[in-house]
Amino acid sequence: MRRDVDQILKQWKDDPNRKPLLVRGARKVGKSYTIEAFGQAEFAKVLTVNFEQNPRFRECFVTHVPRDIVNILALMARTEIVPGKTLLFLDEIQDCPSAILALRYFFEQMPELHVIGAGSLLEFAMERESFRMPVGRVEYLYMRPLSFLEFLDATGDSQMRQAIEAMDQRTELPAVIHDRLLELVRVYALLGGMPAVVAEYAARGDLIRCQRNQSVLIHTYRDDFGKYAGRVKHRYLQKVFSAVPRLIGRKFKYVQVDDSVQSRELKEALELLEMAGVVSRIRRTSGAGLPLETLADERHFKVVFLDVGLVQNMCGTEPSALTGDLIQVNQGAIAEQFVAQELRAYQGPFQDTPLFFWAREARNSSAEVDYLFPCQSRPLPVEVKAGKTGTLRSLHLYLEQYHLPVGIRISSQPLSLVPPLLSVPFYAIRRIPALLG
Repeated sequence: MRRDVDQILKQWKDDPNRKPLLVRGARKVGKSYTIEAFGQAEFAKVLTVNFEQNPRFRECFVTHVPRDIVNILALMARTEIVPGKTLLFLDEIQDCPSAILALRYFFEQMPELHVIGAGSLLEFAMERESFRMPVGRVEYLYMRPLSFLEFLDATGDSQMRQAIEAMDQRTELPAVIHDRLLELVRVYALLGGMPAVVAEYAARGDLIRCQRNQSVLIHTYRDDFGKYAGRVKHRYLQKVFSAVPRLIGRKFKYVQVDDSVQSRELKEALELLEMAGVVSRIRRTSGAGLPLETLADERHFKVVFLDVGLVQNMCGTEPSALTGDLIQVNQGAIAEQFVAQELRAYQGPFQDTPLFFWAREARNSSAEVDYLFPCQSRPLPVEVKAGKTGTLRSLHLYLEQYHLPVGIRISSQPLSLVPPLLSVPFYAIRRIPALLG
C-alpha cells in the first residue's frame, strides 16, 4: 500500500545530513508496515528490533556507544549490520527509553547508519520526569490514517486523484466526475483510512468484513488502556472513549460524558487519550493572527476522533449511509470529522499541527467558524456546509473583523470562487493552498 510519506522517507535516506528518524502516531496507522516496506525497497537488508515482542533486545542499550550497540545487535540477530546498506528499525521504541536516548549518539558518532525508531505510545515514555529527549539530534515524522487521496491510490482510483491534483481556480470537472468523487468520499467516510480496513476493501470490497476489522481496531485501542492507566482511570478512559464519537462537532462538556463523575477525572482521561493519538482537541482561539495557539482558550474546545470510519462504526452507522448526503449523517458531525481529518493530513508530516475554531458568544449575536488553520502566513477560516443556500454569517463576520480576504466553504458543491468565498468540494481539501494561489 503506497503512502505519501514514502517519498519523504526516500528523501531522508538520500540526505547526507540526515538525523535518526522517530516516527510517531497512533497504533495501527501503518507505521511498522510502511517503514519495513520502505526498507525492503531501498536497502539490501532491514533489521527490525521490536522491543515489545522481544524485550531481551533492551539489554543491547545498556551502553550508548553506537558501535557497541550495533555489534551486540548483530550477534543477537545473527546478521550483519552494514552502514549504508542496512536499515536499523527500532519498533515499539517506547518500551526501551534508553534506545530513544541512544539515537543522539547514532547521530553524533555513527551518522552513516540509517536508523528509524517508531512507537505508538511514545508520548507516554517522553512524559516521564526521568526521560531525557535527544533534542536537536532526532527528526520527527508523524503518520496518520490514510487521507482521502491515499485511499484513492489504494483502491485503484489513482486517475481520480490525478484529476483532483490538477485542479485550479479555472477547473470545472464534468458533473459525472464530480458525482463519482462525492460517492467515493461517502465510501471513505464509512470505511475511514485505517490501513487494515482499506486493504480489506481493496482486496474484496466486502463492507461487512471491513466493519469487523474496524471493531477489532476499536477493541485494540481499548485493550491499550491498561498500558497507560491504572484500574480506576481505566473506567474513565472507557467513558470518554465511548462518548467522543457522539460529541464531535459540539463544544465539549464533561457533564455530557457522565454527569456523575467529577470533571477532573474525565479531563485526565481525555488528556491520556490525546497523548495516545486516539482523540484530538480543537481549541477555541481569538483568531486575531498567527500563531493561533498563543491565543487559544484551553477551557473551550471541541473533539475529533482518530478516524472517521471508526467513528461511524462506534455510532452504529449502516452501509446504507452510502446513499445519503455526508453532511446529514449524524447531524453533520461526520462531515466535520472528515474535514478535520483531511485538514490535518495535508498539514505536513514533520509536525503535529493542531486545528482551532473561532467563536463569539454574545447575547443575540453568537457566531462560530468550524475550523481555523494557518495558510499562507495568515489564519484561514473554514466552514463545513451543505447545499447552495445559507448565508455563512459567522464566516463573513470573522473575515470582516480581521480584514481577511478569503474564507473557505467545504461542501458537496462544485469548486467555485465568488470573493471573498472559495467553495471547495469535500474531495479537494488537499488543493486549498494551491486554489488560493
